[in-house]
Parts: sequence; structure tokens; C-alpha cells
Amino acid sequence: MRVSVQEQAFDLGAESTAFAAGHRDMGAIVTFTGVVRDLPDDPMEAMEIEHYPGMTEKALQDIAEQAMIRFALGDALVIHRFGRLTPGEMIMMVATAARHRKDAFAAAEFLMDYLKSRAPFWKREISAKGAEWVAARDEDEEALSRW
Repeated sequence: MRVSVQEQAFDLGAESTAFAAGHRDMGAIVTFTGVVRDLPDDPMEAMEIEHYPGMTEKALQDIAEQAMIRFALGDALVIHRFGRLTPGEMIMMVATAARHRKDAFAAAEFLMDYLKSRAPFWKREISAKGAEWVAARDEDEEALSRW
């Protein structure tokens, strides 16, 4: 299991290939990559993501450990970037490996739901109209009720 909170971009292909290597006893590997999307009515110049070093890594490690146990994972990977990102850049990646696809998919969704609503990141969208902190969304909170 690996958790990385990093400023630098990651290579999706290299990360996926490295994660999949050596998992001969796993029947399913699921990956998800989040991308910074543009705003529909006001083109976004950038998204700035802040976090508290140490606290953020610990929180993500705890979430990943819960997924490992709950879904009998063979492995898990969580990468989340911080700093200034522009639309189209990869912001995060989750990968899960399990003996069966149901667990691999469920674990990836579990991790995504918790990363979206509970991970200690603060996001600010910057556009020509100014900068605005991203507020929590009701649907992200509701997604947690599945777990």
C-alpha cells in the first residue's frame, strides 16, 4: 500500500504499470484518475490546493488502511497532488487490487468518496471573476452513507 501527497505531476501509465506488476494472485485491478475540470460559466485559470503536511498523509493512510481491511485488498495506491493546477491536469489517482472485481471496484469507490469529502485538502478555484474556495457538496456527503 502506498499513499503519496505531492506537488509534482505523476505519470499515469508508469504508476498503473508499477502498481499492477507482481500481483499474480489478484484477479482485478481498478484505477481511477481525477482531472481538474474547467468551470462551466467562467473559465478557470487554476485550482490551488492546500493541505497540512503530516496531517493529510496520516488521514489518507488511515482511509487506505480501512479499504485494505474492509475489501480484502491485496494492494492500494492513493496519489493526491497539491499546489497550483490548471484544467486538464491530473489531480489524483486511486488504484486497488483484489482477488475479485467487485471488491476492487467497491474499494476504489470507497476511497474516492472519502477523499472527496473527508480528506483534509482545501481547494480554491481561480478565474477571471476572482478566486473562490470550493464548498462541500451535499451529494459528496450523501455518497458516504453507502459505507
